[in-house]
Amino acid sequence: MAEQKIFGYADKISVKQGESITFHVNADGADFAEAQLVQLVHGDNHKDGPGYIEREIDHSANGRWAVKKQFTQLGNFIPIDDPKGRLKLLGSLSMFAFIWPTMPGKGKRQTIMGRWDSVTNEGFALGINPEGYLEFWVGNGSEVDYVTAELPLVAKVWYLIGVSFDHQTGEATLYQEGVLNRYNSLIGPVVPYDYSSHVRTTFRFRQRNAENTPFVIGGARDNHVMRGDFINDLYAGKIDRPGVAARCMARAELDSIRAGDAPSANDLTAYWDTSAGYTENGITSLVVDVGPNRLDGVGVNHPVRGMTGWNWSGRNDSFRMAPREYGGIEFHSDAVTDCRWDATKSIQIPSDLKSGAYAVRLRIGLGKGLSEEYIVFFVRPSKPSAKLCFLVPTATYLAYGNESLSFDAQIIQPMTGQPPVVTDIDIETYEHGEFGLSTYNEFEDGAGICFSSYKRPLINMRPKYRMSSMNITWAFPADLSIIAWIDHQGYDCDFVTDEDLHQEGLDAIRQYNCLVTGTHPEYVSEQMLNAQEDFVAGGGRIIYAGGNGYYWCVGFTPEDHACMEVRKLDSGMRAWQAKPGEHYLTSTGEKSGLWRNRGRAPQKLLGVGMISEGFETAAPYRKMPDAYHRTVSWITEGVAGEIIGDAGLAYGAAAGIELDRYDLQLGTPPHTKIIASSGGHSDNYVLVTEEILYAHAGMVGSIDYRIRADMTYYTSWNDGAVFSTGSIGFGQALPANDFANSASKILKNVVDAFIKDGPLPGAQWTLEEKQWR
Repeated sequence: MAEQKIFGYADKISVKQGESITFHVNADGADFAEAQLVQLVHGDNHKDGPGYIEREIDHSANGRWAVKKQFTQLGNFIPIDDPKGRLKLLGSLSMFAFIWPTMPGKGKRQTIMGRWDSVTNEGFALGINPEGYLEFWVGNGSEVDYVTAELPLVAKVWYLIGVSFDHQTGEATLYQEGVLNRYNSLIGPVVPYDYSSHVRTTFRFRQRNAENTPFVIGGARDNHVMRGDFINDLYAGKIDRPGVAARCMARAELDSIRAGDAPSANDLTAYWDTSAGYTENGITSLVVDVGPNRLDGVGVNHPVRGMTGWNWSGRNDSFRMAPREYGGIEFHSDAVTDCRWDATKSIQIPSDLKSGAYAVRLRIGLGKGLSEEYIVFFVRPSKPSAKLCFLVPTATYLAYGNESLSFDAQIIQPMTGQPPVVTDIDIETYEHGEFGLSTYNEFEDGAGICFSSYKRPLINMRPKYRMSSMNITWAFPADLSIIAWIDHQGYDCDFVTDEDLHQEGLDAIRQYNCLVTGTHPEYVSEQMLNAQEDFVAGGGRIIYAGGNGYYWCVGFTPEDHACMEVRKLDSGMRAWQAKPGEHYLTSTGEKSGLWRNRGRAPQKLLGVGMISEGFETAAPYRKMPDAYHRTVSWITEGVAGEIIGDAGLAYGAAAGIELDRYDLQLGTPPHTKIIASSGGHSDNYVLVTEEILYAHAGMVGSIDYRIRADMTYYTSWNDGAVFSTGSIGFGQALPANDFANSASKILKNVVDAFIKDGPLPGAQWTLEEKQWR
């Protein structure tokens, strides 16, 4: 019997009551799956909590769904829209491009560009052979002729490469010249390499062009009996300003292009100016042909724009300042931002379905492990009515989607202080790669992954999942602990996602009195940050129930908000670092990296910001003197003694995993009260890198006083306020002892106060103090 596996995703992550949502499902070893709409309440099976909780929902879509095997197109490439067959060149031709290959000797053929069919061996293409040599080949359907350069390509060095093919004589001339300068390549001009190769040979026969073969930049057409046509022989590296001419170009012409001149318009079929189209607000995936035929192309799986090109001078660090130096488009053979599976089923969300976290649960065979799938989505009210809103940190879910740190990050075990606990689902995701990886991973060639989308299965955005490197719930499954607490307390609560907030701004949340975050709202766009800042200044209240929040600046691609972009820059706790000059988001045009480094440290809104991380232990909070101040003593009312949060599902206490600290030097509002603080953390807790100017011994939890979680509170204009817990572990502490614990009590005190109209508790004392002054 074939192994049974089922995976899926939805076309939306947020859907309003009464709207439709479409599911895309892939199944191995089964033709049918049992589907059940469920409300997700609690996602952790930890022995100290309430266990896993879901509620089955009656719906006409429940029951048997027809499912099938589906295939994912991996890799970046640009298919050219050529309805008139302008690139179906039957006579003489030339092709040229600047390239920066990252894995020239990877052992597989890579197609830089061409109109090539790998199954029938028809067409023509310019590429790299498995041994790492530049090569041009033509095929007539039965035989292939090729010409190969004399010298192998050097990784991460810029070249101008080209070919001229005389159809009449059969003469094919290959052109390869290095164009590295002091800045644009991995190595500099002092290295005595010879990059030049000029080879000429006579082919025995000419190209034959099949009618429907596409011209592709970055790959070639292939076919499989089950999946049909797809793109293979994918290229890894950058391509800058490729072009095609319907004639033989002389070496002098290619030398002129190498010097920076535009190609001659004489018989120019296409010239894709990859530096064109940049604006203050970024660039799309459209690659513009400035030649006579306007043969534009749209990148598949988001080839990375905004990358330095062959002529980058090192003087300007953004495509906004020098777009002509940013023609580099980076391709990766293992990229995926949209699986493009056929739709399996569309359903309409009932107009009376309660706002919350939901999933379609799919089961085949035994219905567990790889035979069970939860396709998660969030139901938003068609018309808001609650006072309380849970802001679902879906940007964080995308950032961590399908992370594989336990397999690829050598530092993960010493960082987390424990060996990974790997499941069959973790292994399946890692081994097959069709679902893509997270922004904490690197591509095969070592470049950091900057795009992530929910149009693919997100294995760790499902209930019950535990992060293998830490053996705790993380992101969505951890946030279900807060969701379960809201459910247990009986609050009427609406759900709004990061995507909603990004698209609608303040309008998405202005009608609520209180906004509660998830455990780890780490990734925030400018629109999201602005909206929450305006919300508080306008009288709204925020409960920041997490840690390491509002940290990275992100954007969402303008063509499709399902895809998020982030660049990891020169500071912050990061899994990779963007290359020099490549720090700006192509989705928005703004600089990425830490919000702190753009003058908007989290402390300015939340009162606290990231200070440390550690993963094998947690600690409780201890009340600070401010807790007894008459303006805020209501927050800890009912909590006897000094200790808060001495139980929890993440390492046994409420202050742990990642910690945030009060810091006036980074913008904590001066009147902020510190309600409680943790301390005495283990030496697995280390100081974040953005705090370090000069490394020295002692920057660890048992020594450095800064390493702590601060629980803070401050008031704003119009009765606005912010309460912050400063710890990822706080949310997972709420379900302990059947929700009867000190962390739960404090959160209830704050929520009860924040959802009420009018002044907050303690406001009378604040007014008296103002009058006294």
